[in-house]
Amino acid sequence: MAERDEDLRWLRRAIELSAEARETGNPPFGSLLVGPDGTVLAEERNTEYTGNDISAHPEFKLAVWAGRELDAATAAGTTMYTSCENCAMCTSALVRAGVGRVVYAMSAERLGSIRGVRTTDLKLPLREVVSRTAHEVEVVGPLIEDESAAIQDGFWD
Repeated sequence: MAERDEDLRWLRRAIELSAEARETGNPPFGSLLVGPDGTVLAEERNTEYTGNDISAHPEFKLAVWAGRELDAATAAGTTMYTSCENCAMCTSALVRAGVGRVVYAMSAERLGSIRGVRTTDLKLPLREVVSRTAHEVEVVGPLIEDESAAIQDGFWD
């Protein structure tokens, strides 16, 4: 569960994607999927509001893409970078897709404090959902909460 040299670089890209989501009027969340060779396979932004789709979380969209486009061995070697800790829906999808690693910038607890809701009002924590599955997913985070939180500031007011 160790942080790697490239983790901060890709987390900052996820945060950029979250800013892009916010600019379009969507909740500020962004994610990307990096392949075993270190190349970006796909990027997504939250499009819940503009797409009128409650499942349009970037992590969920990437997991669906990975499940459709990648073989099991490749999926197991991927890392999903995300601006915020995954919700239970997104975590379940990435487990089903066989993603091998998740690195997140900001915890659900920190997001809850920004939104003014108790952590218990949020979905099950990422590590707890992963621990209840047979698929092993390495989970790293939170790593750069302040940078991710800055994009959230004022959105939920």
